[in-house]
Amino acid sequence: MLTSSIGLVLSWIGGLGIVAIGVAYLAKNEKNAAGFGLPVLPASDARGWWQVKGIRDVASGLLVIVFTFAARDQLALLVLVLVLIPLGDMWIVLSNEGDRKAALGIHGATALAMIVAAVLLFV
Repeated sequence: MLTSSIGLVLSWIGGLGIVAIGVAYLAKNEKNAAGFGLPVLPASDARGWWQVKGIRDVASGLLVIVFTFAARDQLALLVLVLVLIPLGDMWIVLSNEGDRKAALGIHGATALAMIVAAVLLFV
């Protein structure tokens, strides 16, 4: 029971955190975009990339929150599937000559926390 509760708390922290990050991208947060390796202004396509990342982050965070109430028994599986996002983000940053420490420290750590949360939810 305690491990499941810890997994739930980790899931919520991740879900709410990624919603906040998504909102920051939608609100034109150029610092986030630069750290991720996305184009920044004045690049003509910068705003579009921020919007894509922002809505993806908001939607994935909301999925975690909704599953908590609507399908808690499936939350662990959802979190495991969503691990593909930070792993993919890490790969994108690394394959585009982005900051290795940021890629591993932000995206890699996020993926690891999500895996731990999912395992704890399964217990």
